[in-house]
Amino acid sequence: MADLQMHAAAPIREVHYRVDAPVAGHFPGHHRSRRGDSGFEFRGHVSLLDAPDPRRLDLHASLRDPFGDWRVRIYSQRKSMPVTVVADLSASMGFSGQVPKLTVLADLVESLAWSAWRTGDSFGFVGCDSAVRADLLQPQSRARGVGGEVARKLRLLHPEGRDAHGLGHAPGHLSRQRTLLFLVSDFHLPLDVIAELLDALVLHEVVPTVLWDPLEFTLSAKRGLVQVMDPESGHQRLVWWRPALRARWEAAHAQRRDALLQLFRSRRLRPLFIEGGYDAEAVTRHFQS
Repeated sequence: MADLQMHAAAPIREVHYRVDAPVAGHFPGHHRSRRGDSGFEFRGHVSLLDAPDPRRLDLHASLRDPFGDWRVRIYSQRKSMPVTVVADLSASMGFSGQVPKLTVLADLVESLAWSAWRTGDSFGFVGCDSAVRADLLQPQSRARGVGGEVARKLRLLHPEGRDAHGLGHAPGHLSRQRTLLFLVSDFHLPLDVIAELLDALVLHEVVPTVLWDPLEFTLSAKRGLVQVMDPESGHQRLVWWRPALRARWEAAHAQRRDALLQLFRSRRLRPLFIEGGYDAEAVTRHFQS
């Protein structure tokens, strides 16, 4: 309880995010768009009948018009966009190493929700294990403290789901508008399942967010009998660690990372790896690079 109180008292760290493509929002906001006609970014010329504002009349463009039409300058307005976290809450996300994965997820959610509110965007959350978790479903909202409540529930959660099939149903709970979507998981899922999920989210601006802990892939003793467990299925077995098996384990981890990177790059996605504790500045750098 003391840890929770200390966490609640800690300042929320803000993230500065951006998207490359113009957004199609309806509310004023921070992001470039192709909507509106009285903003600050020049978009082009239209007929005076389509944008009846004589103050923006462009005489040179009107003189060049082959049909002798009066041409008016229009300027795109800045608009808002939804920010959403779709999170894997299966049993493997309950791993507690240097920092519990759910604590990292809670910090990320709280930081993104606060940053969205500061930017003028809405925030939503969809948590999934074997199904979409109704108790952790947060529709898009512009309320100031919406992320804090979701983060509180995540810090108290003990995930027990044996799979993450609910992620396949997450698109049905998303906004129809293009969304900046953080797909958060440890991605200990079959690659074909991940590929199918990414294809289902193709309408959104997806940021695959990989939560790994260094202790997940660290072998303590160089050799000896060790009991290992698959956190998803709960299956346990005894393994005799030896140098050859250790080398295969480390190679499999490197191959898994390469396979994920190749899968993301094939869909022109830039993954965000969070290995250890949450760092808001690292998330900001992801959008600036």
